Amino acid sequence: MLMRQPCPELQFAYAPPFGATPTATGTQFSVFSRSATEMRLLLYNKVNDREPAEIIDFDRDTDRWGDVWSLQVPGMEAGGLYHFQASGPWEPENGHRFDASARLIDPYAQALAGTYQTGKDGLIRPPKCVVVDHSFDWEGDRHLRRDMSETIIYEMHVKGFTKSRTAKVKAPGSYLGVIEKIPYLKSLGITAVELMPVHEFPILEPHGKKLERPNYWGYDPMAFFAPHRGYAHGKTPAAQVNEFKQMVKALHQAGIEVILDVVFNHTCEGNENGPTLSFKGLENQVYYILSEGQHYCNYSGCGNTLNGNHPVVREMIFHCLRHWVHNYHVDGFRFDLASIFSRDRTGNLISNPPIVELIAEDPMLADTKIIAEAWDAAGAYQVGSFGNHRWAEWNGRYRDDARGFWRGDGGTLGPLATRLAGSSDLYEHAGRPPFCSINFITSHDGFTMNDLVSYKEKHNEANNENNCDGDNHNTSDNYGVEGPTRKKAIATIRSQQIRNMLATLLVSQGVPMIVSGDEVRRTQKGNNNAYCQDNDISWFDWRLVERNADLARFVSAMIEFRKNQPTIRRKEYLTGRPIDGRKVPDVSWYGIKGNPLHWDQGMLAMTAYIAAPSRADDPEGLGRDLIIMFNSTGDNLDFELPSIGRGVVWNLFADTAAIPPKDIFPDIDGPVAPSNRIIDMPRHSMKIYVCNAQLT
Repeated sequence: MLMRQPCPELQFAYAPPFGATPTATGTQFSVFSRSATEMRLLLYNKVNDREPAEIIDFDRDTDRWGDVWSLQVPGMEAGGLYHFQASGPWEPENGHRFDASARLIDPYAQALAGTYQTGKDGLIRPPKCVVVDHSFDWEGDRHLRRDMSETIIYEMHVKGFTKSRTAKVKAPGSYLGVIEKIPYLKSLGITAVELMPVHEFPILEPHGKKLERPNYWGYDPMAFFAPHRGYAHGKTPAAQVNEFKQMVKALHQAGIEVILDVVFNHTCEGNENGPTLSFKGLENQVYYILSEGQHYCNYSGCGNTLNGNHPVVREMIFHCLRHWVHNYHVDGFRFDLASIFSRDRTGNLISNPPIVELIAEDPMLADTKIIAEAWDAAGAYQVGSFGNHRWAEWNGRYRDDARGFWRGDGGTLGPLATRLAGSSDLYEHAGRPPFCSINFITSHDGFTMNDLVSYKEKHNEANNENNCDGDNHNTSDNYGVEGPTRKKAIATIRSQQIRNMLATLLVSQGVPMIVSGDEVRRTQKGNNNAYCQDNDISWFDWRLVERNADLARFVSAMIEFRKNQPTIRRKEYLTGRPIDGRKVPDVSWYGIKGNPLHWDQGMLAMTAYIAAPSRADDPEGLGRDLIIMFNSTGDNLDFELPSIGRGVVWNLFADTAAIPPKDIFPDIDGPVAPSNRIIDMPRHSMKIYVCNAQLT
């Protein structure tokens, strides 16, 4: 019997069927267009060439196969530069917007080079497409396949993470810069980075001028298959391809997964007044949802809406996802404004949309995490009802209820308990487990954690939109002074509130997501919509790591606690019933006197008793019973330990009101709960106790 020997060089790759594909003898170019009457391939010698060195016409009889135009260019190698150009009808009323002079980006382009070039002739000269060879020494790298229930997400911006001079890296603002900061990510303990958009988006405006409000966040897609050239450290065409792979490989070696924030809801071509750069000039009425033939439906809030449930577009999306998974080894995706996937080809919301099911069931995506932002800009809100058990969701309800509780809003006691326990009200009815809930309190969109407790109002004046942009409903507070202050009492409560919210997030059932910099109090100076702030307002200030080392230590210890405690990362919902023959319910709730909680009590104060999971769910017996006390009132209170906890020694793990380093005890060796069972709970504080042995 022959024994198969492992081959470390063997890698699984995926070749999308369209675009530019290097072959043994040259490069094959393929592009879809049903309505074009002519197709041309424009070839360039150098990135800065304004005019093509050669134009090759596709022969309609020999180079067209169904609705696909395809030809071979002998001798053309990786690194070659090109555009497409298509002739066809100009009939906006019928959805056709062909422009025979437009230079078009290949929808399947795997890299772009250069940027828009100026010209007096009025022609738009977009970045050039690059022929890519995906050969790369992955050194046996594979997807990490970490269970979703064990995931801790860190949302970050590739450029902003290391662009500041304070980062002191060799390759600032780049994929390689991220590699230099992996030791910091490891010190935090996060298990996955969720990268804000890294697919191509415009750097300049279409005629080569600087943008009045530069696109920093990247939510303006130009080429879905291509890593953003602006984050490459090297200057050669397609340098970003290898550098992105180097980053993924290095993160994997550190045990950190890579999740991409992808924007399959619109493109940078805008509405009928926007430029023709790619999709409009190839098959406009297929790629976009149109109204009355010529008007672009704007469910994205960005001028147009990608027609995700058209078979051709649907095919492009799943080719793109496979491409990122198997050619770049990414571990998952967060889908921006994913509710647009629930709109049919006329924009109506439908049940069981094909694209949602396709992504969930695609066997080539089976190792990945898929996360929906389950709403869009036109009123669809599907939190709790998006897709099947494969789909997780950004839980906007979690954000709102956690913020409201810690701000002291009435009626938030029950909602916080529901969020803490995994949001069964949203997901259990559909058979979806707690880890379908991506819990977050802040995200890139809105206030940072520091600003959430420092500003009552948004301060977006730097965006030059008269402070009219951004959300007006932030559920924030400043505790007496708007912005920075030296008043000790205000500084103290702000510090406590940050710890309260981060601790709540990290002990909640579900999957926590932390925004880069929240762990060291990064500020945007009250700007809650910094989409255009490619500067110190948005960049990570690395001086904060030292200035707020006590908070970073607190967060790191909370993360480590979560990783070691299956009690707070269950795969099944808490029921309030005993398990494993114990007399202790898996979760129970108490008032400040240790009595069963009355949910209509009006006082935002409670104790949660969460029992260790069953041995079936925790075979190593790592879980411990926890008592978590919450006081979101403005008064200092005395809590009594509930009688359910008698006979056990309880060690303090975290105390958000204590002065560091006594705010957290990483080894769970904090002070033992007093013998009289009375716990002093200062206003706006939270305490976590851990039993040192299982109850029987």
